[in-house]
Amino acid sequence: MPKLSNSNMEVLAINAIGTRSELEELQLERLKWTVSHAYENVETYRAKFDAFGVKPSDIRTLDDVTKLPFTTKADLREAYPFGMFAVPSSEIRRIHASSGTTGRPTVVGYTSGDLDRWAALVARSLEASGVKPGWRVHNAYGYGLFTGGLGAHAGIERLGATVIPVSGGQTERQVMLIMDFQPDAIMCTPSYLLTIADTMEHQGIDPASSSLKVGILGAEPWTNELRIEIEKRMGIDAVDIYGLSELMGPGVANESSQTKDGPHVWEDHFLPEIIDAESGKRLADGEKGELVFTSLTNEAFPIIRYRTRDLTRLLPGSAYPAMRRIEKITGRNDDMIILRGVNLFPTQIEEIVMGIEALSPHFILELTSAGRLDALTVRIEPQRDYVGAQQAAATELRRRIKTLLGVSVEIKLEVPGALPRSEGKYKRLYDLR
Repeated sequence: MPKLSNSNMEVLAINAIGTRSELEELQLERLKWTVSHAYENVETYRAKFDAFGVKPSDIRTLDDVTKLPFTTKADLREAYPFGMFAVPSSEIRRIHASSGTTGRPTVVGYTSGDLDRWAALVARSLEASGVKPGWRVHNAYGYGLFTGGLGAHAGIERLGATVIPVSGGQTERQVMLIMDFQPDAIMCTPSYLLTIADTMEHQGIDPASSSLKVGILGAEPWTNELRIEIEKRMGIDAVDIYGLSELMGPGVANESSQTKDGPHVWEDHFLPEIIDAESGKRLADGEKGELVFTSLTNEAFPIIRYRTRDLTRLLPGSAYPAMRRIEKITGRNDDMIILRGVNLFPTQIEEIVMGIEALSPHFILELTSAGRLDALTVRIEPQRDYVGAQQAAATELRRRIKTLLGVSVEIKLEVPGALPRSEGKYKRLYDLR
């Protein structure tokens, strides 16, 4: 198979990336390698490329990536379990997989080099988040086949910080360990950090009194309004880490704690595009569409133009000027609700909820059928301290959703604590039709 030199496969320090033009030269070299590597070693890619009439030699510029076919989750499931691996099984050092709740899981493999680069990119992400060597980091991402726990773990150690490998669940124990072990940072989903904050308050602990300074939060869409709520309650900086198992895991992109203006994509290892979800046409930077990624240095599991279903836009770099940012992801193609002809996302409702002081961020959405039409009910908990204003808040929520999103919904107030709490990725939408 084609080889890149060890030096060209290394993860560079952020300040060693150089200019945008220098980065693009490196991207092109790595793109050519990736396309050749995938074509020569993965039957799925060879068949797809041949069907499109494209060869690795056709990739002469970065724009030539648009000549290549997309990869979808269906492709990965069809190749289950190991059909997308590009190296012999003897070179695989770890296997991860998605949950597979809607079908066969997608299976990802890693060589020693892949694991080394992954750890270095998570360490880079932690550094961008403001985490320092010597800090203690409470890791509440789930361990196991899910990439979050072990991916974060290796990056914490690579940075020179101390990992507290708690995993998810057992929230009361999590609170005890946070108060006893005095970590400086926490890694988990934003919804689970809210669960931890609620549990602290139920125990009479002010969440802002803990030792935590930074939360590195990801694995689910969340809004800037929820960031403000978390930072206020916890007394921390909350930053967004982005990744997906099909590409590597956590650490594909990360926000800077100095700017908090969307995750910078580590473009020396991942080539991003934005496409129109319907036509597949590539969109210009600044236009909103579906995020597509091509890996540039994955050995075991190269992935070409993978459709993530995440909706965002590409923006110029800020804290790291050579690398572009993605706007904070607050929705996906596959969590869009079409209600009586109106498209809306759970995060749009979250944004409205966070603007009403008497309502808590704990809510779920239930889709039901009402005759020939669908109906949406927002089941939501009020804040405990607003007993007299709860019904007025529910009326205001209904009014704002109608005014801002153009649909009528039902609001059902729940007793505080009645709704399920996150122990990892939080499920907002329940389709009961």
